[in-house]
Amino acid sequence: MEKKLHSLISNLFMYKQITSNKRKSFLLIAVFVIFVIFLGWIFGQVTGDSYGALVLALIISLIMALISFYSGDKVALWTAGAKGPIQKNDNPYVYRLVENLCITAGLPTPKIYIISDAAPNAFATGRDPKHAAIALTTGLIEKLENEELEGVIAHELSHIKNYDIRLMMIVIVLVGIVALLADWLLRFRFFGRRDDRDGGGQIGAILLLIGIVLAILSPLIAKLIQLAVSRKREFLADADGSLLTRYPEGLARALEKISTYKEPLRRANDATAHLYITNPFGGKTSKFFHKLFSTHPPAEERIKTLRSMA
Repeated sequence: MEKKLHSLISNLFMYKQITSNKRKSFLLIAVFVIFVIFLGWIFGQVTGDSYGALVLALIISLIMALISFYSGDKVALWTAGAKGPIQKNDNPYVYRLVENLCITAGLPTPKIYIISDAAPNAFATGRDPKHAAIALTTGLIEKLENEELEGVIAHELSHIKNYDIRLMMIVIVLVGIVALLADWLLRFRFFGRRDDRDGGGQIGAILLLIGIVLAILSPLIAKLIQLAVSRKREFLADADGSLLTRYPEGLARALEKISTYKEPLRRANDATAHLYITNPFGGKTSKFFHKLFSTHPPAEERIKTLRSMA
């Protein structure tokens, strides 16, 4: 009876999380579009062509929003160096593990990619369960036992089911575009038209200030956004994944093995770090910096929580 009640509460929370993630995804896109239009207005004030600049900004923001929504998964997979998708004959062991867990979870089988890297890690990406992909490193497949690998895959499938993947994917592209726009503003101010008539010099100075502020704050803003969407969802995916396998110890042991491997992924990237099941930078960062800015909660806390579920 207690297990059934726990499962019911978990399912209710999961559906609430799905609704929240869908809402946050579209809110993030809307904020991005408004932000780019605002930059277009500033650009128009400097060039004296407000209407043309606004139209250009709107077109750019809509194109980038569409790219992030429909092709963000391809950007993430390319950045990670993932190869695939594999077919059942390419790796029957991995393919059957994913396929069987998808049947249990009531999910369509995602595309499966392999990252040639000794560091054990994995991530899921896509815009919804019908357009999803899961990527596993060769190190993960080689180092984990069957139940441990099953726990990791179940964790990633939970991200797919909860629509975490859509929110995380959009963050990658839009945060990157904000950084590019900041650089563009600075370059235009220094190398673009410099018309000091009718207060153009003052507006140009304001543009320079905004560009500098954005250039300085963009990395921090990117990290804060990643933190906002990452840490809480890892605990939720751990719990949901354990309910799927009915064996929390499998994922707990997997996290122990993964967290003790200190070498970073060869193509570890700040923009995609929040996608992985654990921090992809290994032991590169100091403990203080890792705790302060890591996109993941400490592995020890996750392992302790999982073992309390057993």
